[in-house]
Amino acid sequence: MTHFAQLEAADFPELQPGSVWLVGAGPGGPGLLTLLAYHALGQADVIVHDALVSDAILALAPVSSERIFAGKRGGKPSPKQADISLRLIELAQAGRRVLRLKGGDPFMFGRGGEEAEALARAGIPFRIVPGISSGLGGLAYAGIPVTHRDTNHAVLFLTGHDETGDVPGAIDWPSVAQAAPVLVMFMAVKHLPVIAGRLLAAGRQPEERLTIVSNAATPQQQVLETTLFAASSLVEVPTPAIVVLGEVGTYRQSLDWYVEAVRSHRFG
Repeated sequence: MTHFAQLEAADFPELQPGSVWLVGAGPGGPGLLTLLAYHALGQADVIVHDALVSDAILALAPVSSERIFAGKRGGKPSPKQADISLRLIELAQAGRRVLRLKGGDPFMFGRGGEEAEALARAGIPFRIVPGISSGLGGLAYAGIPVTHRDTNHAVLFLTGHDETGDVPGAIDWPSVAQAAPVLVMFMAVKHLPVIAGRLLAAGRQPEERLTIVSNAATPQQQVLETTLFAASSLVEVPTPAIVVLGEVGTYRQSLDWYVEAVRSHRFG
């Protein structure tokens, strides 16, 4: 039996009409989709996807599936979250099999919790399909282990902007600065100078290694290595990007495997 035949024979659930699956598409490459995400793509009547879902991933769905763009990108006109949730409800109430496809993991700064709450309030059946977060998989594709026994036993994940697009006002930056040796920051490039200044003021060292991974897990991946102090003057950093502060970035010197994979056209 082939691998695909085994997949088809496996007991995967059916995406039922009138229901919504909130699915994580992973950090970039189609090869990082989970089997359940791939299974969902093959069943959906309509795919409501964000800006981080690539054309290569969408191409895995049947041509008959309707695609609806619901992307949010900083500084650009974007649909409101309430409108996206309402659209999911309306599509499900119309009897459609709805796939809400998000980059990374829907519950890791992906607003999946908000959308699931809206579906629950409306009585819409839903399923959560976790994805590989860019804060894990994206860093792995840059040769950065998010934890390593020789450098850190703790890591802290945070977002670089709130719902208004500003630096999150509710974050206790002095506490964050001292909470873990490694900080992984999502959507932080726009406000990186401000964030760097607050971390420096809270006691992080100016020479501490800061690594930015742009377009992670795709052939367009770029990695910028700098310091926390120098981050305050960075300009023109490609996005989407994941930012990691901490000495785990030093492992790229020996673990940067993806550069050779791209050169050899071995993507995924």
